[in-house]
Amino acid sequence: MKVVRYQDQERHQNPHGVDVRKLYDKESAQVMHITLQPGEGLKPHKTPVDVFFVVLEGTPTITIGEEETVCEKDNLIESPANIVHNIRNVSESVVRILVVKAPRPAVMSRVL
Repeated sequence: MKVVRYQDQERHQNPHGVDVRKLYDKESAQVMHITLQPGEGLKPHKTPVDVFFVVLEGTPTITIGEEETVCEKDNLIESPANIVHNIRNVSESVVRILVVKAPRPAVMSRVL
């Protein structure tokens, strides 16, 4: 059995400048753990594959296309391929999110 602790993974370089750690990276899927401090967020971008987010901690504001909502812990949010989306932490608490891309993208996401 392989067990992966996000705290043990190195920070992954990203254009958003936030704490991203790769937990799983296979052709079938890619899983990242994102920690957003208060005031941090991802830049609006498009991902070439379907993505879903699972809120592990905090209350991030998530925008997908024209829709925006504040999400709570244990929520799953779907983002279809090639739709502009972003995640922001406008709260006073840390936000932790699990990001799953399936299948693993063959090309990089496009930051807008």
